[in-house]
Amino acid sequence: MAGKFVLNNAKGGKFRFNLRAGNGQVVLTSETYNTKKAAENGIASVGKNCGNDKCYDRKIAKNGKPYFNLKAGNGQVIGKSQMYSSNAAMEKGIASVKNNGAAKVDDQTK
Repeated sequence: MAGKFVLNNAKGGKFRFNLRAGNGQVVLTSETYNTKKAAENGIASVGKNCGNDKCYDRKIAKNGKPYFNLKAGNGQVIGKSQMYSSNAAMEKGIASVKNNGAAKVDDQTK
């Protein structure tokens, strides 16, 4: 099964998306966008930037778990990963974003 972007309504009339891997697991969650068009632009930005390893900001949370942010060329965060149990698991998450960055959009905002 192929990965996909799931575009949803968020609180306050805003929008957000999740990138799901082929197994259905969320590998990237977007920031909240004010408009649907802005969220769609965010999805396009994932596709544009996901292949560049320099766009992944690898981090460690306060609880010691690794996670990453995917950033656009201008340094703005496009999306954030879940918390992972290890650095190796985080790297697999990054590989999944790279593999699924051109996935189709499942628009659930209707």
